[in-house]
Amino acid sequence: MNARRRLVGVVTSDKMEKTVVVEISRAFRHPLYKKTVYSRRRVMAHDELGCQLGDSVQIVECHPYSRHKRWAVEAIMRRDVAAAEPAIETLEAVEEQE
Repeated sequence: MNARRRLVGVVTSDKMEKTVVVEISRAFRHPLYKKTVYSRRRVMAHDELGCQLGDSVQIVECHPYSRHKRWAVEAIMRRDVAAAEPAIETLEAVEEQE
């Protein structure tokens, strides 16, 4: 394995061609106030695997693909089945109306 950074996040947008927006969330305890602090970061990642909205993916550092893309999707950890179901239901509803 190489020394490139790998992070796990959730796909929040897949509206572009071969690009997804991945949200990386983390929680940590504040060093002084001991309160749990939540932070999130959104990055664009190159997608050759066909990720969908809500999928949990592992991204890896890579060469710059474009002005904003510095990450690539390495693996899909977990598919989000619930995100795909409403699209199927709406198609069935349209067919029933016709």
